[in-house]
Amino acid sequence: MYEKKSPDLFLDITSEVCPLTFVKTKLSVERMAAGQTLEVRLNAGEPLENVPRSLAELGHSILAVTPENPDEPEGVHRLWIQKG
Repeated sequence: MYEKKSPDLFLDITSEVCPLTFVKTKLSVERMAAGQTLEVRLNAGEPLENVPRSLAELGHSILAVTPENPDEPEGVHRLWIQKG
C-alpha cells in the first residue's frame, strides 16, 4: 500500500469534464521530472475511470486512488501518480 506523503504537485480537476480532465492531468505530468509525484483531486465517474487508465497506458505509476469521504464512493477522489 502506498504511504501517502506530500506530493510534489497538486491538481484539482473537479470542475472539469472529459476530455479536459485527462488533458490537464497529462500536461501537469509532462512538466514533472521522472520520479516526482502528483496528487489529483477528481470526481467519480468518467474522470475516475479514464484518467488513471490513460496515465498508466503512458507508463506512469498509479500509486493510490481513494475517496475523500469513504462514505461517499461516488464523490470526489484523490489519485496519486508517479511519473515514469
